[in-house]
Amino acid sequence: MQKISYISKIRVRFNETDPLGIVWHGNYITYFEDGREAFGRVHGISYLDIKKNGFATPIVKSSCEHKLPLKYGDIATIETTFVDSPAAKMNFTYKIFNPEGKLVCTGETVQVFTDNKGELCLTIPKFFAAWKQKVGINFP
Repeated sequence: MQKISYISKIRVRFNETDPLGIVWHGNYITYFEDGREAFGRVHGISYLDIKKNGFATPIVKSSCEHKLPLKYGDIATIETTFVDSPAAKMNFTYKIFNPEGKLVCTGETVQVFTDNKGELCLTIPKFFAAWKQKVGINFP
C-alpha cells in the first residue's frame, strides 16, 4: 500500500469552540478538509484540478476518533495522508496534533469519482492514473 503525506497547520478560531472552551467535535471534519485541500494544492490534485478534468469526488465515508481536545488559539498540525487503492476512489487518513505534539484525533475519509453527470466511475479516470504516476505511485 503506497502513501503520500503532507503536513499543514491551522489556528483554532473562537467560533470553532463550544461553551466548554474546546473545539466542537464536528469541526474536526472541517480540519480534515483543510488538510485535504492543502494536500491537493501541494501535490497537484486539488478540487479545482479534479473539476477541470470533468469529475467530482464526493465523500462517501468519514470517521473521527477523538483523543484530546484542542482549545481556542491552539496551532494544530494536520498530517494528511493519501492511501493508494486500485479502485476509483481517494482514501485519506488524518492525524491532528496539539501544540505540544500530542495526538488529538485520527480519522479517515473515502471519496469516490463521479463524472459531470453525477454517475459513479467504476474505473480510475485517466487524469488520476496520470497523477498517481507523476507522484511515484505505481499504477498497473
